[in-house]
Amino acid sequence: MVVPSTNTSNPPVRRLRQYILLLACFLWTSSCLAIWGLTGGIQIRPFQPPRPKPVPRNKDSSPSISAHDMGISEEEWDRLQKALDWPGPDQEITQLVQSTSPVHSTFSIVGLKESYKVGENISVTITARDHNKNLKRYGGDFFKAKLFNSELKASVYGEVVDHRNGTYSVALLLPWEGQAHVYVRLEHSSEVVQILKKYRESSFPRSHYEGHFEGPGPDKTRISEVVECNLKWGADGSWSKGDCCCEYKDVKTGTVWQCERPKQLSCDKLVHHSYGGLENPLNPFEMQIFSRTLTNVAITGDTHIINVLPNTTGIGTMKRCRSDMTTPVPAGFYLKDVWKSFMCNTQQFNSSQMGNCLKNKIVYFMGDSTTRQWFEYLETTVPDIKRMDLHTHHMLGPLMAVELKNNIIVHWRAHGVPLRFNKGPITNLQYIGNEIDEIAGGPDEVVVFTIFAHLIAHPITFYVHEVAKIRQSVVALLSRAPETTVIIKSGNTAAQKDIFLSDWHSMQQNMLMQEMVRDIDGVIYFDVWQMTSCHYLVEDIHPGPVIIANEVDMLLSYICPDTIE
Repeated sequence: MVVPSTNTSNPPVRRLRQYILLLACFLWTSSCLAIWGLTGGIQIRPFQPPRPKPVPRNKDSSPSISAHDMGISEEEWDRLQKALDWPGPDQEITQLVQSTSPVHSTFSIVGLKESYKVGENISVTITARDHNKNLKRYGGDFFKAKLFNSELKASVYGEVVDHRNGTYSVALLLPWEGQAHVYVRLEHSSEVVQILKKYRESSFPRSHYEGHFEGPGPDKTRISEVVECNLKWGADGSWSKGDCCCEYKDVKTGTVWQCERPKQLSCDKLVHHSYGGLENPLNPFEMQIFSRTLTNVAITGDTHIINVLPNTTGIGTMKRCRSDMTTPVPAGFYLKDVWKSFMCNTQQFNSSQMGNCLKNKIVYFMGDSTTRQWFEYLETTVPDIKRMDLHTHHMLGPLMAVELKNNIIVHWRAHGVPLRFNKGPITNLQYIGNEIDEIAGGPDEVVVFTIFAHLIAHPITFYVHEVAKIRQSVVALLSRAPETTVIIKSGNTAAQKDIFLSDWHSMQQNMLMQEMVRDIDGVIYFDVWQMTSCHYLVEDIHPGPVIIANEVDMLLSYICPDTIE
């Protein structure tokens, strides 16, 4: 993750040139806690952005969306845009050689000493250069950094601070005794980030879906039609688009799903939903800059071994995991494949302790396959828990598992469209806000949801709209049943680093979600970003079993903050 610094000053001539270029080329649109007893955390800083503007694909593209369309106030939209700010090129880039080169960009450890003590920090400087080895004069590159020790299976996340002049800095905590190495990679150049920003607000439909219409009668004679479907997200709350399509508007959320009108069947015969193809919007030059050889590449730098000695000061007593905690940087670290949290007292639960923690509880998992991984982990780990046969698709759900002795019920279901999943009944896809509205709540009910990966291919304004509707339902739930445990799981990092599933998009969604729920008393924001990005396993939207085990331990530490025997 790269955090731009707050120094945004530019000479007047440069500022004038930026305005001229913005008008001339529409493509470049704008779019801690303390570490216990050891050292201070690095806080995520707010940004100062211009308002993102939509980038139309053609003259029929929709105008920009208003704050009213998103269901939020103008003041909140201004605040959210500040959280989304990301620096970029101060000129139009027309040649590949002008973009950031992972080959010529480097990192160095500042003031490297012979040895350090546990709890100290090292400072790393990253210098970005283009393909001609020239120093970059603006920021916006998406670097990731971590400290690791392969033998100890240890690693810790480092937050990258963007100084907006081609240089970046990272403060890396030394949390374990032994040796450590620095690792830095360029996930996206600043030029690629500008492309991501552009198409995020474009009307270009990067992700396509299919609607399956079924007529009456036996299978052999039944009329079936498959048509293209997609989200309808218009301006000023106007969803009308002539007579071309069937429209399905959710009464509570206002979200409109649209399918091409079948030739033989009526609109009420929509039965199944499935994912369609992906459409790449990149032009040849953009594809060149976005090539795999330039994306997600480790950069060269200081290879010195960092020696870390014990610290007799020790680590202070951890607090109970609760809802009013913010995520520090670093939030914790891995040692021997176990996540050591700096946030709160994370317990390691064995199977019987899991059962005792969940005794007499109903757990509702909602969202996508990443919360389904948690459901499946509990299903295979909690003693005597069994999945009920609901005659639903094993990946699409809804799913339910029960354990009768301890009266445990665990649900999982996918969120509503847009959703990229195998073919399944569209009636099984329910919007998270609507599901929460149907939950009574109480001290024995746990609501866990996530909504990130499947919305990346759609405008960020639509994401704000969806989160705003969910927020209304969460506030209502906690109002009628304040003892309900509500946990929001952040997005994961992913192996895919392209126009369809970039971590830059996920990181920005994480920022938005945190901003939009930060003032709701009783909500736990479970940020797994650092847990999924600093582990030695290859980043995957579906993390490996060792990461899932640590995530569930953290989850249960919130549900049962006191030690469970």
